[in-house]
Parts: sequence; C-alpha cells; structure tokens
Amino acid sequence: MFRHSCKTMMNKMLAVGVVVVIGLMFISTKGVAAEKESHGVDNVNKLKYADPVKDIHLYLCAFHIAKNNPNFTVEAHHYCSMRNLNIQGGDLHQCIIYDSKEAPARLLGIEYIISNETYQKLPAEEKKYWHPHAYEIIAGQLIVPDLSDMGDKALEGFMTSWGKTFHTWPDPSTEIPLGEPLLMWSAGADGQISKETLDKRDKQFGISTEKLRERRKIYGYQVPKVEVPKSVDEIGRQWTSKGPDKPEKLK
Repeated sequence: MFRHSCKTMMNKMLAVGVVVVIGLMFISTKGVAAEKESHGVDNVNKLKYADPVKDIHLYLCAFHIAKNNPNFTVEAHHYCSMRNLNIQGGDLHQCIIYDSKEAPARLLGIEYIISNETYQKLPAEEKKYWHPHAYEIIAGQLIVPDLSDMGDKALEGFMTSWGKTFHTWPDPSTEIPLGEPLLMWSAGADGQISKETLDKRDKQFGISTEKLRERRKIYGYQVPKVEVPKSVDEIGRQWTSKGPDKPEKLK
C-alpha cells in the first residue's frame, strides 16, 4: 500500500515537473520573440537621433553584377532615402543594400542614384563608377514591392537614372565581410541575369518578371541591348553597345 502511494506521488510530481518545464520553455520562447520584435520599427521610432534612418521611404529589389566579374551576381534589396542637391535636376537617392528583405540580413553596401542630367555633368574619370538602370526597368527586373503594380508607373521617372554602388561585403556567403569593396554594375541585356536567379526572386514576391516586362511596354521602348563591361574603366551605356546611345521605339 505504502509503495503504491509513493509510486502514485512520484508520478504526479513527474507530471507537474513536465508541465513546469514546458511552461518555462514557452515563457522563454515568448520572451525571445518579444525581444526580437522590440528591435524592429517601434524600437527605431524610440531612438532620439534616428532621423536619417526614419527618412527611408523607398524599397527596391533588383540585381547587382560585379563590374570586374560579370558572372558574379547578387540579389540586392535597396532601402532608400532622398537628398536634394544644390544643382539643377539634383535629386539624389541614397540606398542601403541588404542581401535579403528578412532580418537578420547582411548589409552588403550602398548605392547612390542620380538623374541623367546630373550624370552628364560628371568628370569623365568619375563616370566609370556609375551604371545605368534602363534595361532592368524595361525588362521587369527592378521592382518596387510596396506598390501594387511593382513600380510600373513610379519607375518610369528612373528610366535614365544612374547608380554608383559599392559592396563592402563582397561575398554574401561569408560570415563576416572580407576583402576590398567591390564596384557593382547592372544588367544591360537579356541573359546577364540567369533564369534561376530571376525565378528565385519572383517566387519570394509571387510575381513574374516576364509579365512585368510585357506590362512595361507602356513606356514605348525596345528592351536595351548593352554588353557587360569589358573592363572596370569602361563607361556605361543605357541603350546600345554601339552607335548613338539612344532608345529604340517599339513598332
């Protein structure tokens, strides 16, 4: 009888112990989740000196190509703010580049975006750092995921813009940023970004680059055909590899 009572009591104590452990695990998990949430937008809004970060108003997703190695491509998530320049036609977008839209993400580098009017006034030696955006917009590769049309209307104003991009985390597969900053470029023609890379991005957002490309015929231009740079000193072209660098109208 005594043994039975002891056994029953031990079973009850074991059951209570299991419940307590599960409860502690739940509380711990909940605490971790709450802690993670506290590092989001609400936490940024509580910072006294976060105005430059709060000024981010635009999210873009596209692809970057290493200018010295066109076979190296990276999916690039841009978080951009705007700064006005004291020159005519002088809006400047400055973007923080991450390798993902999900936290925690690697901060790959930065991109500055200027108008064609501003670009044309740059010294010749400076222009080699700036890549065009015409192809990736018309081909549907550059998107604005926060807009219902993925940026079809908004991006028309960026058609002839130029970007200067350096990745200070050159290889996103490493756990820490290694090596020198890498000058990045943009795609200028079909085939420079692989179908597998495009499909992977499209799956994230539930979109089709091909359908976007079809919709963006509303701009009235043929898709640009610009070869990848032959050297890091080559200056970018927006529409064609040879002849006058001007767009060809859709027929």
